Amino acid sequence: MTSSTRSGSAGSTPLRGESADVIVVGAGPGGSATAAYLADHGLDVVLLEKAAFPRDKICGDGLTPRATKELLSLGIDTTGWQRTLGLRIKGGGHTLQLDWPQTDSFPSYGLVRTRSQFDETLARHAERKGALLQERTSVTGPLRDGSGRVSGVTAKRLDESGRDTLESVTYRAPVVIASDGVSSRLATAVGRPKRDDRVMGVAVRAYYTTPRRDDYMESHLELWTKNDAGKRILMPGYGWLFPLEDGRTNVGLGTLDTTSAFRKTDFKDVMRRWVEDIDADWHLEPDLSAGPIRGAALPMGFNRTPLYADGLLLVGDSGGMVNPFNGEGIDYALEAARVGAEVVAQALGRPTGAARERVLARYPKAMKDELGGYFTLGRWFAHAIGNPEVMRLATKYGLPRTTLMRLLLKVMANLPEQRGGRVDDRLIHALSAMAPDA
Repeated sequence: MTSSTRSGSAGSTPLRGESADVIVVGAGPGGSATAAYLADHGLDVVLLEKAAFPRDKICGDGLTPRATKELLSLGIDTTGWQRTLGLRIKGGGHTLQLDWPQTDSFPSYGLVRTRSQFDETLARHAERKGALLQERTSVTGPLRDGSGRVSGVTAKRLDESGRDTLESVTYRAPVVIASDGVSSRLATAVGRPKRDDRVMGVAVRAYYTTPRRDDYMESHLELWTKNDAGKRILMPGYGWLFPLEDGRTNVGLGTLDTTSAFRKTDFKDVMRRWVEDIDADWHLEPDLSAGPIRGAALPMGFNRTPLYADGLLLVGDSGGMVNPFNGEGIDYALEAARVGAEVVAQALGRPTGAARERVLARYPKAMKDELGGYFTLGRWFAHAIGNPEVMRLATKYGLPRTTLMRLLLKVMANLPEQRGGRVDDRLIHALSAMAPDA
């Protein structure tokens, strides 16, 4: 990385200029993985993060075998992390415990890790690979050249309390990667708003201690709570309990904007009531040191496009890379990091100009070829279960059928054998291939 210093206008803080091959904005899983892969390709990369590690993010913390595979590809040491053998599903008076599918394409276990630990692990991994991590650096907007192409970012330094230090910084690079979350200041600034034709979810979660030890993630397809009169009522959405290695459990619930109750329900209150309803099984005690129930939006099914144009490439939540089937986003952010870094490395090996742009334009196609049809199936599924009657019938008649539920688990977690496989694997690929990827 090269740097220079020049004076600003009278009375202002000196403006420092930095240059690199690639700037990555946001050190979440997608951003840190992208930076690590880029550094592995021998590129000079700077990774900008608004907060300082360790820092928390709202998440279920559960990682399916698909995400585990990406972590292995990235070279992350997961020794000591909670491993899961599968998923326990509850609903309609039934309980079904399913192991993760046994395939050659994915490991047979999942993982659970708090995001404060997970994100710092990936960020430090990127540093060890050679990326320059700049914490407490808040990106304020894109820089553009004379043609309108993104050529860098402006940022400001923050102090330990998160306050503006009045020190401005400019970073320049031929490629900028936005991994700055669901709101994506960079993508919005260049005219890539969220798409209204995509599903949006919301999730709330908190940490609880429990005497129960478990090797399975647990999912509740029905959320039973009690109203103020003490009557049990069924609320929209689904709940989860994901065990951690330290005796705590990540407890949360999620719902989709395809349900009529989406904008008129206090889901934090629903969660409090639901936790009371399941307490006899789990004996949950709030971990007050981890903070209260907190919520976050889940941008699904490529809800911001194009994924690349004019020097700015989107990875993770900034591009809406959350699975509409199950609300999982980390594995797709890691996959986009791997694919995106390869494309960028190939592009920067070309001369500047049209040849480079042609290579960079391969990124949206590569992601849509891999996930476009599958995400479309997920959107159709999300709209179907937005009808409470459909969800009730599916739970009542589907959950007792183990063979059907094994297929559904493989579909919802996107775990078919990648090549060949059994009839169900080929069916999943065929359905994804037939679905439009628009």
